[in-house]
Amino acid sequence: MKSAHTVEIKQRFCGPPNSGNGGYSCGIIGKNLSGPSQVRLHRPPPLDQPLTLSQEGDNWSLKHQGQLVGSAQPTELNLLVPTPPSLTQARAARSAYPKDLAHVFSTCFVCGPDRDAVDGLRLFCGSVGNSYSEVPLVACDWQPDAALLDAQGNVAAEYIWSALDCPSYFALGLATDKISLLAQMSCSIDRPVQGNQPLIVFAWKRHIDGRKGFSGAALANAQGDILARAEHVWIELK
Repeated sequence: MKSAHTVEIKQRFCGPPNSGNGGYSCGIIGKNLSGPSQVRLHRPPPLDQPLTLSQEGDNWSLKHQGQLVGSAQPTELNLLVPTPPSLTQARAARSAYPKDLAHVFSTCFVCGPDRDAVDGLRLFCGSVGNSYSEVPLVACDWQPDAALLDAQGNVAAEYIWSALDCPSYFALGLATDKISLLAQMSCSIDRPVQGNQPLIVFAWKRHIDGRKGFSGAALANAQGDILARAEHVWIELK
């Protein structure tokens, strides 16, 4: 079975100024699979352009003028998630986010400080502290805007993917004079993410291998229930 339709990544959903945010771009592909999915980005997703999203069997692809932008396939996400911080700790970690950080992508949909609260997610993840968890965490709180919710009042899947993107980059603790882009993301939305409650976004470094950074992120409610999980591969540009 093969089917296709046209989608578009609006300028609002940029990461770098001229291409789509990695998590959002992965989400518009990966959300079409039932269960956990792995998305690979083959090139920067273009903005405000007609893109062809097509299905062949269990796999999905996103193309621009015949060139492969992203591909998705089912996966098993056997990701060990650390104990989440409390909502109070997540809010304190947001306050600990360095305000003078040299931000490469200041208009990023997820973490850009130049975005308004109703326009971007403004997820500013600071350190939780090494003594709290099994591994060092970065975290912040998140109250989703009503415009991000579906008809059932749950956060739409592409925004969950978005929220789990940039925090995982900050967890790597990379030098701010280097640029890394999301190359691959695997995500599992384990429970509906109700949008009428404060949420906790947290992330951690898994390891670094040369120019590749491997990290994880998760979304929890104030009760500490894990709602969604993701693991990432970041590539440092030469």
